[in-house]
Amino acid sequence: MTKLDIDFVRSQFPAFQEPTLQGQAFFENAGGSYTSKFVIDRLHRYYTQRKVQPYAPYEASRVAGEEMDEARTRLSAVLNIPVNDLSFGPSTTQNTYVLAQAFRQMLNAGDAVIVTNQDHEANSGPWRRLAESGIEVREWQVDKDTGFLDLSDLANLLDNKVKLVTFPHVSNIVGQINPVADICAMVKAAGAVACVDGVSFAPHGLPDIKALGADIYLFSAYKTYGPHQGIMYVDADLAKRLPNQGHYFNANSPYKRFTPAGPDHAQIAASAGMVDYIEAIHDHHFDANIPLVQKARATLKLQADHEAELLAPLLEYLRARNDVRLIGTDKVQERVSTVAVGLLRQGEEVALDLAKHGIMAGGGDFYAVRLLKSLGIKPTHGVLRLSFVHYTNAQEVEKLIIALDQTL
Repeated sequence: MTKLDIDFVRSQFPAFQEPTLQGQAFFENAGGSYTSKFVIDRLHRYYTQRKVQPYAPYEASRVAGEEMDEARTRLSAVLNIPVNDLSFGPSTTQNTYVLAQAFRQMLNAGDAVIVTNQDHEANSGPWRRLAESGIEVREWQVDKDTGFLDLSDLANLLDNKVKLVTFPHVSNIVGQINPVADICAMVKAAGAVACVDGVSFAPHGLPDIKALGADIYLFSAYKTYGPHQGIMYVDADLAKRLPNQGHYFNANSPYKRFTPAGPDHAQIAASAGMVDYIEAIHDHHFDANIPLVQKARATLKLQADHEAELLAPLLEYLRARNDVRLIGTDKVQERVSTVAVGLLRQGEEVALDLAKHGIMAGGGDFYAVRLLKSLGIKPTHGVLRLSFVHYTNAQEVEKLIIALDQTL
């Protein structure tokens, strides 16, 4: 079985060669990842050679537009969606807000939407505000002990009034991988739209959206080794039904309908570097002569296997301690490597102590206030979150465990 060449992977990220970061182990990747050199190189090239208004006939402008189109084309191929169904925005939070305004115009008083209390607030708050327009908001609640979502609870909430169900692929606290395809099938069978927040899953491998069956899928490029952009898929038929949120003369452009402001040309163009990186990792390990979507799936498997190998000893260590509360499952194959723990001390305070040992981690509520309350954890007390991705190596996990032992 092919294993991830971690030295090759780390050579693709300038942060690992940066003198100011030497001796530091990065465990707050759920908040934002390091950026690959492919993205940085594209961004630098755009700002130095293409920083003009794109899509005009002169050369610099023509190439600028082509690079923006390239990003949309290559990312849609990896995600296995039609190119015109992918759009960019300044952040996933902003994209979700714009979508919620479109649904506000389309739905009628008495219609219902379902949200969860497992979400980051960005994929919950904008939808909950629809109640101000007479739309019923139903909450799919987590189990108070485990933080998990039960499909039988969703079935009890679904009826012919429900028009939309929005939920996370992975919670940024619980870390469990929700059965997205099963949930989407249930939602669509009930005649509703399935909206998936993929922000906490995508850093562990860009998904095959077609296979998941989602009507809407959102994630953040700055958490997937790219620039600060929100990336959004909206099914073409749904996009036509939703009221245009962009300039009126852009109403017939699927990827402009949900972008009220002008796009960030340079960052969109640089997003193609995310696919350059996926391709480089794949081609270093496997035969290069296959379609991009297959390369992405093979690369995802490499990443997932590596992360699972590193996650196992961390979970084993936490499981053996009686002074920490592991949030979510301790089964490696059912979660991603975002691990939150409840402690006697405040999460932020412990993160500060870990920093003295060269561990970059985070503490707090992580915009999952509703979830923490449901788990019986005061948001002001918070949790310690330890999140890593495939560029983390075994030595860093060992360093983390030693630092935890000394700190806890």
